Amino acid sequence: MLMDESHRYRASAGVKALNELNPVLGLELTATPFVETAKGAKQFKNVVVDYPLACAMDDGFVKEPAVVTQANFKPEDHDADALQRIKLMDGVRLHETTKVELQTYATQNNVKRVKPFILVIARDTTHAAELKAIMEAPDFFGGQYDGKIIQVDSSKTGAAEEEMITRLLAVESIDEPTEIVIHVNMLKEGWDVTNLFTIIPLRAANARTLIEQSIGRGLRLPYGKRTGVAEVDRLNIVAHDRFQAIVDAANDPDNPLRIKQVILDRPEDDPSLTSVTVKSTFESGINFTTTPDTAKDQGPSTSPEATTAKTDTDSPLVYPEKTSRAPTFSVDEQSIVKQAAKVIQEAGKRSDQVPTSESLNNPDVQEELLKKIKSSAVTGTQEELFTVDDTRLKEIIAQLTEWTIDQTIDIPRIMLTPKDEVQSGYHQFELDVTGIKLRPSDHDIESQSLQKDGETLTYGQGHVAHEESRPENYIIRELVTYDDVSYDDHADMINQLAQEAVQHLNSYLSEEEVEQVLKHQSYTLSKMIHTQMEQHYWEGETEYEVTVNEGFMPLKETAFTVKSEDHYRNYRDTVTEKGMIRKLLFTGFEKCLYPAQKFDSDTERQFAILLEGQSQKWFKPVKGQVGITYKEGFERPEYLPDFIAELEDSIIMVETKASKDMGDEGVQKKAVAARTWCENASEYAAKHGGKPWHYLLIPHDEVRSNMTLGYFIQQYTKEN
Repeated sequence: MLMDESHRYRASAGVKALNELNPVLGLELTATPFVETAKGAKQFKNVVVDYPLACAMDDGFVKEPAVVTQANFKPEDHDADALQRIKLMDGVRLHETTKVELQTYATQNNVKRVKPFILVIARDTTHAAELKAIMEAPDFFGGQYDGKIIQVDSSKTGAAEEEMITRLLAVESIDEPTEIVIHVNMLKEGWDVTNLFTIIPLRAANARTLIEQSIGRGLRLPYGKRTGVAEVDRLNIVAHDRFQAIVDAANDPDNPLRIKQVILDRPEDDPSLTSVTVKSTFESGINFTTTPDTAKDQGPSTSPEATTAKTDTDSPLVYPEKTSRAPTFSVDEQSIVKQAAKVIQEAGKRSDQVPTSESLNNPDVQEELLKKIKSSAVTGTQEELFTVDDTRLKEIIAQLTEWTIDQTIDIPRIMLTPKDEVQSGYHQFELDVTGIKLRPSDHDIESQSLQKDGETLTYGQGHVAHEESRPENYIIRELVTYDDVSYDDHADMINQLAQEAVQHLNSYLSEEEVEQVLKHQSYTLSKMIHTQMEQHYWEGETEYEVTVNEGFMPLKETAFTVKSEDHYRNYRDTVTEKGMIRKLLFTGFEKCLYPAQKFDSDTERQFAILLEGQSQKWFKPVKGQVGITYKEGFERPEYLPDFIAELEDSIIMVETKASKDMGDEGVQKKAVAARTWCENASEYAAKHGGKPWHYLLIPHDEVRSNMTLGYFIQQYTKEN
């Protein structure tokens, strides 16, 4: 028998009903393994696996809670009604920013769109109805939330209740209009959603209750894991009047909940944002005209100022695009041209026949492209194909081939496969316990706890473990939960490290205090131990087989979040406020393979100026474009260099980094991985008449307008 929310079955009637079923085995699941008694909370005695919310937060399995207020905000300066309205409006402002960030992330990573919503916690049904009326009124953001709010409480019956339940169940759907849910004590448990990003508690409660009632509903991750993007990974709790109390309760230095503080700008300082989708110049630059013969006779423009303002279909914003070398086709040929372009760009997947973009000009390849395009067009029932004879279709293919070569830097898809089984383990070492002075909970910390078991537990000290036969076992049971730690393979080391940790605790605590620390903080100790184990990890030398699955890859569509107004600048424009760089979209490029780019620093903008003057073509890679990974502990995260550029005699991969960070271990790990990739890419290119690759790690203070790319190659290329 499987019993979810098993704390609900602990009353006498529930236990009697279960016993009548005579189950062979009962497996109970609950986030609150205790029952309330007159003497307080009493923990279940049959817990076999304990993984509380604090651990899930530390392991990155849930969102990261953040408590929100305004800068320099004083709640005592506002009456209750004004304070309520400020919280509602700030919550909505935050919600709208989150929507844009989620849209940008989904486009950048080619994943599903997530529609966020706000959860408002009301005092009672009357208050809930008042809040709904306030937020649907014309004077609340122009009434734009009218029809997008549902009230979830016991006041609904009959058809109204059915509609409420239907909308609530569909709240995650991108097509469901609900953006705000108001509830009164009905959504405390068993409601599993992943798209709740903003919570506005408006009922009187102490800080602990606010946390308990707020974060549980909104911690689930929409993509099943943290993305590394703060706005996507964050659950915002809007609590202007309880801000400091929540921070004090949940953000103690020892507390793994670690609620972040978000200070909002004043409404008048808050820029509106939008998400801009940017396609490669190859895709966006192809022109269609109703007078193909005239356009064909005139040929492409060669003026460096020749740009066309074009609006992306997914964005209301307009930005100039480079089209001076783009081919022009008849509107009647539009569908077949798009189909042909797709086939030609995908040709790089056949690296045995098309090892480089230049090899697209091979007569056999051209003939094969013709057959493929005709076949795919027929499959797609494109009737206009039959109005295009083979001669014209060959002309289209030839023009698109040249445009592909012009707008492509040959980036091979390199795969590394171990030839033999990878051998790994840990070198013996002595545990470093310097500075470790864990203590049992004091009353102040206990009063801020989120869960109880008869004795109060704080999130700052991990979770309460069930009784163990010996002290070391508290640590061992935590260590073996790490994917890379096998007890069978590392039993001696794990026991030795646990003994050293317990010996250290015994050196300054009583036996009873040691037991309490281990019961409450074994997770913290195990994490510290595991971190040190990582430093002594070894992996045997492994030979890898290098294979290239694609000779060149099409550029991916990307997206950026920008200010709605004044959203783009010419890349040569000096930006005096350096902090604004990341909020702007830069355009005006002639050699970039995208019509618009975003920069993380002014150094990147300055380097782009050098590339525009000295390279043949360049771009900033997006996720999944290159496929470089590096070793970070036991993970293999993707590395994205700042730039890739093709020169007359080579291709360079560039990372610009602050001078103080040049020796950083993470920076160097990425550099090693990139150089290895460039070595393999160079070997592949040499076999097929391509250009060698160089990886350049350049300090920011070296990037100046009088420098040459040749100098950088000479100074910062390291041979493998």
